Amino acid sequence: MKFGYMLFYVRDVEETLEFFETAFGLERKFLSVEGDKGYCELNTGTTVLGFVSYSQAKSAGINFIEPQSEGPAQAVEIGFVTDDIATAYEKAVKNGATPVAPPAEKPWGQTVSYVRDINGFLVEICSEVTK
Repeated sequence: MKFGYMLFYVRDVEETLEFFETAFGLERKFLSVEGDKGYCELNTGTTVLGFVSYSQAKSAGINFIEPQSEGPAQAVEIGFVTDDIATAYEKAVKNGATPVAPPAEKPWGQTVSYVRDINGFLVEICSEVTK
C-alpha cells in the first residue's frame, strides 16, 4: 500500500486551486466542477494534494467540521519542502496566505515557517530535516 493523496474539504474548489497555483507554484493535475460540486488535484511530487467541495463531500454522506480562517487551526497541516524557505514564505504571503510564523532554524537543523491558506488550513514551508 502507498500513500496516494491527501484531500481537504473547501468551500470553493476553483478559488483554492488558483490560490495554491499562485501562492506555492503548484501545477494543476485535474479539475472537475459541476454546479456546486467540485474536485481538483495538484501535482506535488509523489503524493497528490486534492481539494473537494463541501457539497461534493456531503453528497457522499461525509460529515466534517469546516475549517475556520481565524482562531486555532485544525490539527493537520500541509507541508511543502523547498531549498529557499524565505522566498517561498514571502511569495505565499504576497499571494494571499496569512502569516503565522516566519522562517526559523530548529534545533534538529531544519528551517520551518508557517502560513494559513485562504481556507484556514495550516501550511508548513520548510527545508529537509538534516539531522
